[in-house]
Amino acid sequence: MTETLFHAYMPLIVWTSLGLFICRFLPQWLPRFLGRGLYWIGVPLELFALARQSQLGNFNHEIGLPLIVPIITVATLLLGLMVVLPILWKFKEYSHAHGSFILAAVLGNTGFVGLAIAPFLINSEVLSWAVLYSITHNVIGPYGFGVVVASYFSQSKAANSWWIQLREVLTVPCLWAFLVGTLTQQVQFPQTIESGLQGCISIVIACAFLLTGIRLAQLQGWKSIKPAFVAAIIKVCVIPLLVGVLTTWLLGLSGDRRLAMVLMSGMPSAFAGLILAEEYNLDRDLIASSIIISTVLLLLMLPLWVLLFG
Repeated sequence: MTETLFHAYMPLIVWTSLGLFICRFLPQWLPRFLGRGLYWIGVPLELFALARQSQLGNFNHEIGLPLIVPIITVATLLLGLMVVLPILWKFKEYSHAHGSFILAAVLGNTGFVGLAIAPFLINSEVLSWAVLYSITHNVIGPYGFGVVVASYFSQSKAANSWWIQLREVLTVPCLWAFLVGTLTQQVQFPQTIESGLQGCISIVIACAFLLTGIRLAQLQGWKSIKPAFVAAIIKVCVIPLLVGVLTTWLLGLSGDRRLAMVLMSGMPSAFAGLILAEEYNLDRDLIASSIIISTVLLLLMLPLWVLLFG
């Protein structure tokens, strides 16, 4: 597992460190330009490529799987929101940091980190549970639930209404890219285009890590560290523990199926949260700090989840 974590974390370490180093040499407008570029072009291309190579029909060999896992995924998002809201309730001031706190505590990195680690901790026959969780989370989480949260907290209270959030979700480029990619799975593109699409996945991942490093280098003091630490604990410790207990009690899951759900629900704060913060002008410092803290916490929690729920 140590070697797996090393390979999964190496791109994060290299590109984040590069972002920390080159930040002082970059123009002030570049981080926001990079974040918006990822939102409108980079991530949609990545999801389009991933959707084309994802064969959802392969999951049908387990009865009920296409239904159970998405339900658990959506329930986990709602569970995270239920944990977070009481914490924010005592802060009466309407703040952009509230939106960033929710994104950091609820959205997880189920793709870059989750699917890199899961194959080495759960049986290959159950790996489809982790894959379907990641797909469902990435479609409904960051670019459904996440867009609603980011849009809501980017507006003043007076300007908020349900149709604004609905408009934002319906115009998210990532969701349309995933839908088109899914519908064109059987369409053969020229090899050059196919290779380019697969290559863009690595480029998008590197740019997301680079953006995280740049925003970390721009942190102003320790103001965001405390809320980021709380959000990281909720994301990596509290939510997966609740998922493990509730899936055992309510659904009777055990063994690798339960462990797969616990692992994926306990992944570090998502890089998509930082991309949404750039697009909707939320608190970038909080999310960037939470990504690093939750990633380190994951190293400590993985053995515990295997021991308790494996």
